[in-house]
Amino acid sequence: MSDMTARSGHTFHIPVMGTAFTIDTALRVAKYGISSVLSLVDDVMIEQVRRSQCKSENVPYEEIGPREEDSRARRITAYLNFVDEQVRDQVEALQASPFDEAGDITLYYEMLPDSPLKSQYVEMLSTDDPADKARKQDELRCLAVPGAIDVNIMTKLDRDTYKGTTKLAPEFADAMSALRGYARSTLTSSVVFSAGMNQRVYTYASTFADFSPDENGVIKKKITLKVSDWRSAMIQGKFLARRGLWVSEFRIESGLNCGGHAFATTGLLMGPILDEFRQRKIELQDTLHKVYNSARSSAGESTIDAPLETRITAQGGIGTAAEHELLMKYYRIDAAGWATPFLLVPEVTNVDDAHLEMLATAGERDVHLSDASPLGIPFWTLRDSASEESRRERIRDGRPGSSCPKGFLVSNTEFTAIPICHASRSYQKRKLNEIEEVGYSVEQLPVVREGVLAKACICHELAGTVLLNKHIDPTVKPAICCGPNIVNFSKLATLQEMVSHIYGRLSLLTNPDRPHLFIRELSIYVDHLRDEFEKHSLDLSTRAPKYFKEFKENLLSGIEYYRSRAEHFIDEKRNGFLDDLRSLHETLERMTLAKAMSE
Repeated sequence: MSDMTARSGHTFHIPVMGTAFTIDTALRVAKYGISSVLSLVDDVMIEQVRRSQCKSENVPYEEIGPREEDSRARRITAYLNFVDEQVRDQVEALQASPFDEAGDITLYYEMLPDSPLKSQYVEMLSTDDPADKARKQDELRCLAVPGAIDVNIMTKLDRDTYKGTTKLAPEFADAMSALRGYARSTLTSSVVFSAGMNQRVYTYASTFADFSPDENGVIKKKITLKVSDWRSAMIQGKFLARRGLWVSEFRIESGLNCGGHAFATTGLLMGPILDEFRQRKIELQDTLHKVYNSARSSAGESTIDAPLETRITAQGGIGTAAEHELLMKYYRIDAAGWATPFLLVPEVTNVDDAHLEMLATAGERDVHLSDASPLGIPFWTLRDSASEESRRERIRDGRPGSSCPKGFLVSNTEFTAIPICHASRSYQKRKLNEIEEVGYSVEQLPVVREGVLAKACICHELAGTVLLNKHIDPTVKPAICCGPNIVNFSKLATLQEMVSHIYGRLSLLTNPDRPHLFIRELSIYVDHLRDEFEKHSLDLSTRAPKYFKEFKENLLSGIEYYRSRAEHFIDEKRNGFLDDLRSLHETLERMTLAKAMSE
């Protein structure tokens, strides 16, 4: 089989979505050279999916029970090894398939974008000599390599685990165990660290040989950092380099124009952030290379003459081929992530029929940046998902909060020695009693109450769609964490159709008034700042005046950046783009800032 470390000709990847939407996406798309990312949060669901997949593929299955030694890491390793083996078998079958309409290898090459590899395929099709055609087909079979089977570890979810009331050693914490599970797998791919720096997780990675180059300079387990800006990339990259770890990819995600958890910057926008990476990529590489070599030298290892590969990718809110091309050509990124639109591609992601219909008909009011996450981070959610309906029903019945069946998001110790979850019935009951005694004003009390009651059991209910689709748990109430971009798509699509949309061969957009990627992000930031001011006006914000001043200045600077460069990267609808900038600028200037700015 072809080298699993080689890269296909695709210029997009499918990012992690929730805990379950992409849990088996690699089994559906990797053979076509498309890279995807699966979450390692929920080992309970991972084990359930492994059992289901083994049954459907007639592969022997041995259960790893929750009480077994190191069960979380072992479950993750077992599932990743299963996926790896299945994809290898799929690729071998694809490489052996005929170059005809029914052959998987034909679909592989038909989906590729314009590229030297695609040209090689087109040349084969036009070859008349049978022997020459057969030779060229054999060459193409060897070049049909799979997409990466990458994994995501959300570093904030590093719950310490207990045996009774005794806390176990740090390596048994959730993120640590997930990392160990990945490190011990047979995969040759990347771990995507998201949600900020976790020093003990990063340091732990240095204890596994697969994260270091082998004798041929190949890193079997690469590190990808999801970062908000250049400064974050440099800080985290140095920390890892000092431990002899190289960051092979920096993945920039829009702070707010994304799905799931939204990590807002202080008004720093995607365009200016990407521009800084474009201008300072060499500086980043060279700086990290020096730190990396110093660490290797101190450890008695050989130094590396030139910086290793450093890819820059971006994701969050991309919706058209023109935007994809803009990011690739103007900002010179290596690939772009397409997430939310793939929720309408049943071949690729796990969404049950009822929620597929909701997503296909979703309008602006149906998707909102909520307080649903127990982590206290803004969270995009489908307003009328089964999870949200169930949450509201429990409130109406006087029993708010979840039973907390999995506990991956526990973090609060206000009322208990062992952390509990903000979405749990145990926490919400105590907190609601407490806020009644605090003495909040008439204006404050409903806002504070809603902040408590808004929390949803997303660690379990984000697994709901796959549990329904695979007939594992028919009672689950799924949560849906689509990004705002879903409102621009309303048709179910095939994998081939969505790939053709990405590369501009057809359009699946159904909203003719969809704003540009950069405009949409800016407008969400303006709304977010307005919400922050409203909290401040009710004395429910801990933000300092400096925060509001910096936030507004960054947004205004971003607007000026886009205005000055629009002619370079906006061809169609440029006037509309500039009009939208003007309108958002005026909205910012009219925003009531007096209370925050005068203190």
